[in-house]
Formats: sequence, structure tokens, C-alpha cells
Amino acid sequence: MAVRRVVPNVQSEAAQESREFYDLLGFEEVMNHGWIMTLASPSSPTAQISFMASDKTAPVNPDMSVEVDDVDAAYAAMRESGAEIVHPLQDEEWGVRRFFVRDPNGRVVNVLGHR
Repeated sequence: MAVRRVVPNVQSEAAQESREFYDLLGFEEVMNHGWIMTLASPSSPTAQISFMASDKTAPVNPDMSVEVDDVDAAYAAMRESGAEIVHPLQDEEWGVRRFFVRDPNGRVVNVLGHR
């Protein structure tokens, strides 16, 4: 399994202000679903940060997202390890397959793959 990118998810009600602030550092908006917005560096597209008001389908907001090349294998490995699954593996309407797991520090990680 390979990691494709890691994105911090900042809980925020100030999406517009965040976009304007991070624009000063060279970030550009690459995704906006209304409840989550992702900014990326044009020169290094995997350098990203997301701002989230409230997750649309999960019971909690994740602290970070980790995109992997095989989300089903990641899910199986986490379940086998006994890690706490916070949100089950499922396909989302915006084109990702994902699950949430709690890390040893208590942080919630959104593990995803694009369909």
C-alpha cells in the first residue's frame, strides 16, 4: 500500500477568510463542497490543507486525511490490528471510498481512496 498524500483538516467556519489568507502563501482552491474546501499549492499539488465546517456523512470531523492507493487493504489492516474504526468503510457521493480510524494519540484519521 502506498500513501499518495496527507492533508490536515482544520475545523473552521471561516472558509472565505482562510482562502484569502492562504492565497497570500500561494495556495489555490482545488475543491469546495460547501462543507469542506481544499487548497493546494500549484507548484506542489500534494501540498494541501482542508477547511471543514462539519463532515457531511460522518459523526465527527477528522483531524487529517490520508489518501492511499488501496483503501480496502488499509481498512482490513486497521481492523485486523484492533484499531478503533470511528466511521465504517463506505463509498461517498463525491467520488471517494473512505473510513475513519482513531490513531494512538486520539486523532481521527480519514483514510480514503478515489474511485
